[in-house]
Amino acid sequence: MKPFLSVENMTQRYPDGQGGELTVFEDATFGVEKGEFVVILGHSGCGKSTIMNILAGLSDPTSGVVIMDGTEVKGPSLDRGVVFQNYSLLPWLSTLKNVTFGVSARHPEWSRAQVIEHSTKYLAMVGLEGDVIHRKPSQLSGGMRQRVSIARAFANHPKLLLLDEPFGALDALTRGTIQDELLKIWSGTEQTVFMITHDIDEAILLADRILLMTNGPYARVAESVEITIPRPRNRTEIIEHPNYYAIRNHLVTFLGKRSKEMAGQKTGEGSNRPTPVRIDTTEPEEPENAPPALRAVNE
Repeated sequence: MKPFLSVENMTQRYPDGQGGELTVFEDATFGVEKGEFVVILGHSGCGKSTIMNILAGLSDPTSGVVIMDGTEVKGPSLDRGVVFQNYSLLPWLSTLKNVTFGVSARHPEWSRAQVIEHSTKYLAMVGLEGDVIHRKPSQLSGGMRQRVSIARAFANHPKLLLLDEPFGALDALTRGTIQDELLKIWSGTEQTVFMITHDIDEAILLADRILLMTNGPYARVAESVEITIPRPRNRTEIIEHPNYYAIRNHLVTFLGKRSKEMAGQKTGEGSNRPTPVRIDTTEPEEPENAPPALRAVNE
C-alpha cells in the first residue's frame, strides 16, 4: 500500500548554458505517511527547495511523479498549503483578512461570521489576539508576520502543509516560541507536514523522520533517519534524552563529511530509495551468540 504522499523517481535537470544539462537531483523516491512530520536536510544547491516547489505544484519535475492521496500532483491546490521564509502576506490586507481570504476560498459555503470565527481561532493559536489582528503586515514584527503565515496555512486545513525554512529569518527566542506553537497546532490537527530547514537541532525537535540529501549535482535522498525521541518534546529537556546526541552526531557526520563524499554518485538500479536509519541507545543489545528464544510448542 502506497503512503499518503509518494515521490517516485523524481529528477530535475536544467540547461547548463553551454548546450548541455545540469542534473540537480536524480531519482528521488520517498514516501510520507498521513499525519507524519518529515524534515529534509541538505546543503544549499542539492535541490531541497526545488522538491518543495514540485510538491506544492509550483513547478514540474523533468521526470518522475508525485502522488498525494491517490492523485497525481499537477499545479497548485488548496489541498497543499505553503509557508515561505519571507512570509508572503498580502500587504494591503489586515492580519485577519490575510487569513479569511484563504478560508473563504476553502469554504465558500460558510457565512462571513463563520469565516471570521474560524480565522480568529487559528490566529489565537499562534498568540495573535485583540487589536493586533486588525493591523496590516507593515505594522507587525517579523515574528508576528510568520505567525500569520502559519495561522493562514493551518486555517485552510490543507492535506499537506509545506514549510520552506519558515523560521530562518527569526531571532533565536522568537524562533523557539513559534516552533512550540507550530508543534501545538500540528499535534491537534493531524496534518501531514513536509519541512525544509538548515537547523539540525530544529529538525530533531520537530520531526518524526529526517531525510538526508547528498550534495549536488546528481544529489539524491540518501537516508531516512527516524527520530527515536518520544513526544511531546520540550527544547529544554530533549537534550537530556539518551538518543539526542547519538542522532545529532549522525546528522552532523552525514552533512559535514558523507554528503560530500557521496556527491556526484549516480544511483544504481533499485537503489534510489533512502536507507532507513534507526538509532536507539535505549534498546538493549542482544549478545552476539545468544541462543534463539524458546517458544511453547502449543502456543
